[in-house]
Amino acid sequence: MHDDERVLLVGGGGREHAIARAVARSDATLFACASNRNPGIAALAADVELLEETSPEAVAAYAESIGATAAVVGPETPLEAGVSDALDAVGIYAFAPGAAEARIETDKQFQRDFLDEHGIAGNPDYATFDDTEAACAYIDEYDGDLAVKPAGLTGGKGVRVIGDQVTPAEAKQYLRDSEYDRVVLEERLVGEEFTVQAFVADGDLRVTPAVQDHKRAYEGDEGPNTGGMGSYSAATPDLPFMERAEYDAAVDIMQSVVAALPDYKGVLYGQFMLTAEGPKIVEFNARFGDPEAMNTLPVLETSFIDVVTAARDGKPLPELSFASQATVCKYAVPDGYPTNPEAGARVQVDETVINRVNEAHGSSADVNLFYASVDAREDGIYTTTSRSFAVVGRAGTIAEAEAIVDETLAEAGTEGLRVRHDIGKSDLVQRRIDHMRRLRGQAE
Repeated sequence: MHDDERVLLVGGGGREHAIARAVARSDATLFACASNRNPGIAALAADVELLEETSPEAVAAYAESIGATAAVVGPETPLEAGVSDALDAVGIYAFAPGAAEARIETDKQFQRDFLDEHGIAGNPDYATFDDTEAACAYIDEYDGDLAVKPAGLTGGKGVRVIGDQVTPAEAKQYLRDSEYDRVVLEERLVGEEFTVQAFVADGDLRVTPAVQDHKRAYEGDEGPNTGGMGSYSAATPDLPFMERAEYDAAVDIMQSVVAALPDYKGVLYGQFMLTAEGPKIVEFNARFGDPEAMNTLPVLETSFIDVVTAARDGKPLPELSFASQATVCKYAVPDGYPTNPEAGARVQVDETVINRVNEAHGSSADVNLFYASVDAREDGIYTTTSRSFAVVGRAGTIAEAEAIVDETLAEAGTEGLRVRHDIGKSDLVQRRIDHMRRLRGQAE
């Protein structure tokens, strides 16, 4: 029981709604602060303060005013701003890395140089440029395709991949049209992407099941990149297109990173490309993924606050237990997202719909609703121009979890919204399996 713990959650998106649910299940008293009011978080919290979440002084002052005993920072921008450092400085333990350690995410040049200097396995070829024409010349000279990445934060939308999304000429034009001070050009990795998230403290880590996110806006993996349209996980630590040894290899890479960052605390997110040669590093993030947190936290049976308080008190992190369930998450986004989103559609999915679907399925499967960027008005909840909400199904198989998500969305209706319905469907998962079989066959 943690009814004496007063936990501050920083951030107001779908990821933070999932964290809020996990905190609430642990009997701790939840407080939240963000620049927006998330109705899902507000329903769980004793108090919600609207403030600039990238202001270390404002967050620390609010934390002190509520007598917080611990804090969790959800998004990357407060980490970069030093919110975790400010909380620690006033004696409130933040389960999140300081700005120096968060550079593993917030500065892609630092990330690649760090991995290189420490000999971390799976780091692709890369080069960093602060001169646009020099970067364009490198594109011309490089023998192969490249991923073009701004060095700083772009909300998951700044990457362009030659040979997949753009031609070399389009990549050079993208650089010339952009205002990025530094870019990292990386060897294009071919395979299937997956993410492993871990709780980290005192050089120790506890890993969670692998998740596959879907960045592209439209079905069939078409269209521009987004913050993530949805994701799935299996009832096992690995995914259907992986072998368990490949998951373990990714975990080994994460252990090497933690060993090289002894002061790191919080969540470390490793994004990998499973290639024919094994997992390679796409990137590291210094927090839970959005949407991947919504796959992981609902099946976490260990108390989330047990992890946070063990880290705070210098005790070994508890071993993690997860329900043997698959999950499928689908985001509903406004029509036109991400290029020309139309705000103002009324959200029809609510807790009454969720409860009705859950009652119909009994204990075999269930579904959850996580609000992200919505406008809560007196007469209902409406979309903004960003991702609106996610529906997450849990069941014995990926196919069953996917079916309950689509059932929920169909019952409620999604007028004015768009969903990637193919996420988690059997034919999409099979394409991933077939893709890896082809790559492995070519490598033999």
